[in-house]
Amino acid sequence: MTTTYNKRRGELETYFDRTASAAWARITSDAPVSKVRATVRAGRDETRATLLSYLPADLRGCRILDAGCGTGALAVEAAKRGADVVAIDLSPTLVAVAAERLPAELKSKIRFESGDMLNPDLGTFDHVVAMDSLIHYRLPDMVSMISKLAARSRSGVHFTYAPKTAAFMLLWGVGKIFPRGDRSPAIEPIATDALHAALKAEPTLKGWSIGRDHRVSTGFYKSHAQELCRA
Repeated sequence: MTTTYNKRRGELETYFDRTASAAWARITSDAPVSKVRATVRAGRDETRATLLSYLPADLRGCRILDAGCGTGALAVEAAKRGADVVAIDLSPTLVAVAAERLPAELKSKIRFESGDMLNPDLGTFDHVVAMDSLIHYRLPDMVSMISKLAARSRSGVHFTYAPKTAAFMLLWGVGKIFPRGDRSPAIEPIATDALHAALKAEPTLKGWSIGRDHRVSTGFYKSHAQELCRA
């Protein structure tokens, strides 16, 4: 991977494991939050439901990779539908929260790990889901990551990106004015046409096709769910 990928990966690990772990644990719970964070929570709920809708309703016998699992909400929902899930995140702190929240009846269905989602030792899967875990990377790095995830998926890669729209760019610009110590690692806005063109041009993705997509916009949360299917 490129220097920009490795630099950003280190920034994300520091941010989500140390700087913002408590905030993310709260946002992903049912605890009271501010109005701004409530819009983030609502948007993430809609995005998670969208990505799960791209998977078969009956996941018994399927192996799923939750790439960037955070506190584990998507992994739990997939396991409830019968999937065997490997859920991995850069942040050991958030993975510990996920393991703590895991319902007892699903303990045999989900394996939580902290580390690199691109690690080939994780094995192969029927589907890979990457919810808001690619959004901090520039387009070339994102496409390379998708390619590596696709190489380990038998059916589909279901991911999100930050859509380069006027509304998103306004929020992105506002975020840049906050003091550096209060900022998360930058989200990289990407134009849909540019993403689709890059995916189609990537030689390692020959035999894959662009599938369903859905844009989510709830206040301060903007995301675009995208499906990539093996032909």
